[in-house]
Amino acid sequence: MNMKIGYARISTQDQSLYLQEDALQAAGCDKVFVDKFSGVTKERPGLIQALEFLRENDTLVVWRLDRLSRSFKDLIALVIDFKEKGIQLCSLTENIDTSSLNGQLIFHFFGAMAEFERGLISDRTKAGLQAARARGRHGGRSRLITSTQEEKLKLLIKDPKFSPKELQEMFGISKTTLYRYAQLNKEREQL
Repeated sequence: MNMKIGYARISTQDQSLYLQEDALQAAGCDKVFVDKFSGVTKERPGLIQALEFLRENDTLVVWRLDRLSRSFKDLIALVIDFKEKGIQLCSLTENIDTSSLNGQLIFHFFGAMAEFERGLISDRTKAGLQAARARGRHGGRSRLITSTQEEKLKLLIKDPKFSPKELQEMFGISKTTLYRYAQLNKEREQL
């Protein structure tokens, strides 16, 4: 059975969900999930529940697209994910329904915009790296410790008098970095 699942969101506790909930009920939603968080907030339990509840051939209904996503990029990602899962999207205010031919055109438009945006990001990254190289700078991570410190660390890692915590503090490195150096040291010894 195809279901219409509604999602409503308000940004502040002072706002009311009545307008959105009424519109979603009038649109025939079988179930409505809500959030009372700013769109900037990544954790939106109502949206997560709605997305987990949706099945193939279901329709997610929102009052307006800005209630669904924090940015155009997030909206594109959601729309592409919906298409892959066979889920339809309906926005009441913008009059977008992806189960119609016009709505399918919107899906294709969103996909093309996502591809275009990925291309722009790639082009900007390449141009930035090229400009940095022209100035003698190269990308990548800088060394966390000097080669002299690395040699000391290799020796101290073998010494049972020093705990990992003491080595971290001594060299100003994280636990992950310490264990990465320890693993490198083991691999070199095995060669």
